[in-house]
Amino acid sequence: MSEEERLIQVRDRIDAIDADLLRLISERAACAQDIARIKDERTPGIRHYYRPEREAEILRRVKEKNPGPLDDEEAARLFREVMSACLALEKPLTVAYLGPEGTFTQAAALKHFGRSVQTQPFGAISDIFREVESDACDFGVVPVENSTEGVVSHTLDMFIRSPLRIAGEVSLRIHHHLMSRATEIGAVRRVFSHQQSLAQCRGWLDRYLPSAERIPVGSNAEAAKMAARTGDSAAVAGEAAADLYDVRILARRIEDDPGNTTRFLVIGPQDAPPSGRDKTSMLLSCRNESGSLYRLLTPLAEQGISMTRIESRPSRQGIWEYVFFIDISGHRSEQMIAAALRELQQTATFYKILGSYPEAVL
Repeated sequence: MSEEERLIQVRDRIDAIDADLLRLISERAACAQDIARIKDERTPGIRHYYRPEREAEILRRVKEKNPGPLDDEEAARLFREVMSACLALEKPLTVAYLGPEGTFTQAAALKHFGRSVQTQPFGAISDIFREVESDACDFGVVPVENSTEGVVSHTLDMFIRSPLRIAGEVSLRIHHHLMSRATEIGAVRRVFSHQQSLAQCRGWLDRYLPSAERIPVGSNAEAAKMAARTGDSAAVAGEAAADLYDVRILARRIEDDPGNTTRFLVIGPQDAPPSGRDKTSMLLSCRNESGSLYRLLTPLAEQGISMTRIESRPSRQGIWEYVFFIDISGHRSEQMIAAALRELQQTATFYKILGSYPEAVL
């Protein structure tokens, strides 16, 4: 058999597989519509059909059973988009994010929900909370911490007074690029970016643009938009922003930490049932006296519960009074965690569960 004949044979096989894939995807979409009808009969007027714990279970199963040659992450991303398209047939979700278009927050929203959702940009984290609280958007995506620069304090502060719950999390590897209308780095006189991004690229900027003015703005996408206006300005932003605002990338991956990652939270009116691999987030406060935090957290240690994160923020209720943001491994419905939470509620001067939700899968 000649090389051309072998190519024709393989291409014919690909065409047959594609036909099977299309048929199976259509069958899956029809099943999603059946689920929507069943839910409507059981709960008329249901607001949305999104089930974060169910989607997390499916994506984990895809990664566990993936035979290759696609790697696990790529296989899961493909299934993520299939699920997103099927969910949109039931009812398209509207997701608020920190805009404008082209930000890392939008990238996180699309990574978590897939590209069949409707994303809406807002100018401030408080706006995202407000839109979801008012039911104008189904969910919101907000940044909460970066592996290099730490917590996003405004997000944590919003949880103190917001009734919203955490329904999911997203981890996004952050790659920063220097972009401009200029044709060379030496022509850049000022650099726009979000203050955290400027901090994450401080070493590179000190080395290659030590004299350039660094101007913090509300978002990296806004920075790219501003850099597009003049020939001697640049922005530190993601690749999507360069495409959107028609600026060329002068230097790629200028972040000081190659493992630079940002964690985002999905916020909504309710959290999620158990998925088998979950986190629970809470707010706690205790008296400002010796050993009080140790005593407050003792129930977690006694129940063998892993605390994965703790941050403190001023409570705004009194001088030197703080609220602690705590993440633990597991779902609040699990017996040991439920027992520990009951003790915490009795001893804390302030106690609020922010939600239990699946650990990030993608």
